[in-house]
Amino acid sequence: MPHKENGRIVETPTEARGAERGPTVRNVLVAGTGLVVVAFVVVYILYFAT
Repeated sequence: MPHKENGRIVETPTEARGAERGPTVRNVLVAGTGLVVVAFVVVYILYFAT
């Protein structure tokens, strides 16, 4: 629970964020990057492969 010290509100890092970061942020970044790489490979194969 936030409290006041010397006229300032003091919170823990978790309270300041409003929630804990879960593994979902990492999973979304990895999945998105992987899909972009796959898309570039498909485009390369379709247009530049002979």
